[in-house]
Amino acid sequence: MSTEFANTIDVRDIIPRERHSLIFSSFNALQPGQSLQLINDHDPKPLHFQFESLANGQFSWTYLESGPALWRVEIGKNAGAASGGCCSGGRCG
Repeated sequence: MSTEFANTIDVRDIIPRERHSLIFSSFNALQPGQSLQLINDHDPKPLHFQFESLANGQFSWTYLESGPALWRVEIGKNAGAASGGCCSGGRCG
């Protein structure tokens, strides 16, 4: 059984200062119950902390692959999450 993602974001070729805002805007575009796949070249643990701060209780975080060269994370919008989500003002960090 495979998971169908609403979006896949591969940030390995995106400049670091643009990564989190892209990820949060993609998360905000999700409908409750949908998820996106994040692909990175390192453990995105700082991003997880930012999600906990800005979207506490509104997201799920599941490691699909944990390195050492490739990290894949499923980030889901919980069914009870408010529309618009975190960073609704467009400022994510």
